[in-house]
Amino acid sequence: MTTFSVTKTRIAVHKFSSCDGCQLAFLNAGEALLELAELVEIAHFAEAGVIDSEAEVDIAFIEGSVTTPAEERRIDAIRQRSRYLVSIGVCATAGGLQALRNIADAGEWPAAIYASPQFIDSLPTSTPIASHVKVDFELWGCPVNGAQVLQTVRSLLAGVTPRAETETLCGECKRQLKVCVMVAKGEPCMGPVTRAGCGAICPSVGRGCYACYGPAASTNTAALAHQLHAMGLTSKAVADHFLLINSAAPAFKAEGLKWRGEDE
Repeated sequence: MTTFSVTKTRIAVHKFSSCDGCQLAFLNAGEALLELAELVEIAHFAEAGVIDSEAEVDIAFIEGSVTTPAEERRIDAIRQRSRYLVSIGVCATAGGLQALRNIADAGEWPAAIYASPQFIDSLPTSTPIASHVKVDFELWGCPVNGAQVLQTVRSLLAGVTPRAETETLCGECKRQLKVCVMVAKGEPCMGPVTRAGCGAICPSVGRGCYACYGPAASTNTAALAHQLHAMGLTSKAVADHFLLINSAAPAFKAEGLKWRGEDE
């Protein structure tokens, strides 16, 4: 990976279909964000009040999935104006909650909600950024956290490939000495197949993991699915655990559709 020049590195943060939570990870970084501002020039970040959506930048962070025809055109333009492109959050990396439309009748929902659904200009599917353009690095999470973002920026500035989290959430739980909710409480948990990074937030309060940080590098989704079923979950409930917010992540999508009886 090539290091950046001595001139100040320009970055941009772009929003696509999303809730803005991953952009807030920047703002919630507090003092660390001020330190980052000393290292880079923020050319576009509407959430922070800096607007220049057509700026040419060294690093473009993308939050959200591609859900409309306009977003299809916009992501192509951003890719052309960016040296590196980093997708942040589960919407950008795996479609997010809005990707539930991918396994349903995408035309039925607007018709049930809006009086004039013909004016809703959306695509039949919600897809990750990598389905449309080259992505140089992905940050998983719902939302991502400030430490992830800042570590990625610092790595890129130093010419180092950012370190991707590879272990499962179970390892994170064990280091924090948390009681396994799956073993102790019989609580369905996606921890065995989900990548670490969130700090084991849900298990730490006695709840099963929802897989916010996406599939771990090495996962045995079939074993977990059968265990969930043995715990009393219906086939549909097992499928829902895999398809909730990661329905475009290949490993989860394949397992989820299998338990829905819709093998690809």
